[in-house]
Amino acid sequence: MEESAEMRSLTVQRERIIVKTSTVGIVTNILLASFKVFVGVLANSIAVILDGVNNFSDALSSVITIIGAKLAGKKPDKKHPLGHGRLEYLSAMLVSALVLYAGAVSLVESIKKIIHPEVPVYSALTLAILAVAVVIKLLLGRYVKKQGEKVKSGALIASGSDASFDAILSASVLVCALLYLWGHISLEGYVGLVISGVIMKAGWGMLQETLNDILGRRADPEVVRQVKQIILQEPQVHGVYDLFINNYGPNKNYASLHIEIDDTLTAAQVDALTRQIETRVYRQTGIILTGVGVYARNTSNSEAAQLRNKIQKIVLTHDWALQMHGFYLDTAHKKMQFDVVLSFEVDRQEALQILTCEVQQRCPGYQVQITPDLDIAS
Repeated sequence: MEESAEMRSLTVQRERIIVKTSTVGIVTNILLASFKVFVGVLANSIAVILDGVNNFSDALSSVITIIGAKLAGKKPDKKHPLGHGRLEYLSAMLVSALVLYAGAVSLVESIKKIIHPEVPVYSALTLAILAVAVVIKLLLGRYVKKQGEKVKSGALIASGSDASFDAILSASVLVCALLYLWGHISLEGYVGLVISGVIMKAGWGMLQETLNDILGRRADPEVVRQVKQIILQEPQVHGVYDLFINNYGPNKNYASLHIEIDDTLTAAQVDALTRQIETRVYRQTGIILTGVGVYARNTSNSEAAQLRNKIQKIVLTHDWALQMHGFYLDTAHKKMQFDVVLSFEVDRQEALQILTCEVQQRCPGYQVQITPDLDIAS
């Protein structure tokens, strides 16, 4: 199933919102940074200068976000049939690296200021600019985060949160200036250390989030629940298992799964059912199902249900056996097969040996085939 025209239109609209919002952030941060650095130099204040440098790094982050969104929005081609969406994650990684670098530079400069302190010279203009900066950053943070939530852009949401936190940092610099004016208590270098630490912490957090996106996250439990509910609305489906979602960029998800259906359905009926499922899931979630596997359910064998319950009790007595599904009994050939979802804490081969041995002891004469599944979705 290819991406529909409606989905492509939403992708284009999403890109426009990201670019517009990021542009607002760039202009605002450059203006704030210019004023702060200018005032910081005049006031001989390392805290104000570093606050301005932080704004410059925010502007650069927005530039990279725009570039990443543009590249990620390129259409699929022969070399990249699933699109270029993951480029947005690479751009986010670059932003994280820049933020970490800015934090490291700020840290060094703050330490120098503590070792060799200089007397700051604050003025009414300095205080006024810092106060205005706090208000602007708060408004910018709310705007960017709201737009990010609207288009489900992790980069914009993070930028919005970062801007709100920057307002707190600017407020701390303002408090530092007021303390010096009222009590001649200079906390310049120490406030700079705090700002440096906050910048580096934010950069590290952003890097971890991006790495998780690239490596592959566990599927969102709410999305898993939604997909299963959609499929289980089909009366012919008795269960949904092994839902595996691959992410190829924001809002670009491909998935595969198994459904349990009666063993009496014909190939034509199964084909019609799976196509119906693929269409409904895509229209309601935007997820493209690349494969729908089938587990057959015994319908004419009364022994199968009783044996299934018996085997399930044996399997689930182990804490590391999280779920059993896909059970099918072939009495003619004395064969049973089923899947077991195993915890990551257990050795898979050892677990299979234990389960196979226990099931064969309780059901002698049967050939037992157990397929281990990963705990990939809640």
